[in-house]
Amino acid sequence: MNKTDQKATKKQSKNRVDFQLVNPNAAGIDIGDTVHAVAVPQDRDEISVKEFGTFTVDLLAIAGWLKACRIETVAMESTGVYWKNLCGVLIAEGFEVYLVNARHTKNISGKKTDESDAQWIQKLHSCGLLGSSFLPDDQTECLRTLVRYRRKLTQDSSTCVLRMQKALELMNLKIHTLINDLMGKTGKAIVEAIIDGERIAENFLPFVDPRIKADRAHISKSLEGNWRKEQLFLLEQNYHNYQFLQTQVGKCDQEIEWALRSVHAKQNEGITIPEKEVKLTPKGKISKQKKDKNQPLFDTRAYLKGIHQVDVMELYGLHEISALEIFLKPVLI
Repeated sequence: MNKTDQKATKKQSKNRVDFQLVNPNAAGIDIGDTVHAVAVPQDRDEISVKEFGTFTVDLLAIAGWLKACRIETVAMESTGVYWKNLCGVLIAEGFEVYLVNARHTKNISGKKTDESDAQWIQKLHSCGLLGSSFLPDDQTECLRTLVRYRRKLTQDSSTCVLRMQKALELMNLKIHTLINDLMGKTGKAIVEAIIDGERIAENFLPFVDPRIKADRAHISKSLEGNWRKEQLFLLEQNYHNYQFLQTQVGKCDQEIEWALRSVHAKQNEGITIPEKEVKLTPKGKISKQKKDKNQPLFDTRAYLKGIHQVDVMELYGLHEISALEIFLKPVLI
């Protein structure tokens, strides 16, 4: 080798960066809706990259192949919800699973395939360059799913109320501008009377709660409208949808409470129901704290205090559902 070649070789070795092998028994998986591409080190099998389907039998086959290849840790991208089932199978089979952000596994530009992406993820994970996102256990995952679904039901209920208000406005009925809550005692009674066929403004006055500040004459004027047929139909549809959604919220609350009992029992030596704290007024009477609208019927505060051993609801401006969403993330890590 002449001096020129030696200089070129030295220059190349100087510019080359060698990464230390941190996880020798690492695999990488490119997640998809219908296909999972799995890559293992090249010395573990004749074919180092394989494609599998996404049926349950395919997920079990992935776990079996990884075991045969002596894999201990697996990295995969958090692609939609497609990773969840495979992640559950791999954890149950004893693998260490890294759920990584797609930005951290960004490959070089150019033509890419599922196989090349899987190989790239495997290479990064082998060198210890990937960090895992938070992976909740089964109990925490159950609670997070239920609480998020409850929030969605509540949002859908609010949408129904907005549509009812729009229908009333398009019939030039202004009652929703005179009361604080259309779905309160007075609002519900008036809406139900309209659905049942009442059209005379004065006949709605008996439904008005005495606590309503607006005078009766003003309320009577607000209930004189054009009674458009299509808007009456929309009012009835959305009111029934609202009632149905509220029933679903109640059922969801029951499931959330059962899940909270399970977490509370695990944190408190088998005690499922937390001890309720009795609060007294300055006069020594039992304080009756009224729950805010759309909050769970069960004692969220007591459950969270029993789980975390601190009253997280003391934080200013924190509602019960927000507390469940925020403070259940680190539970049982």
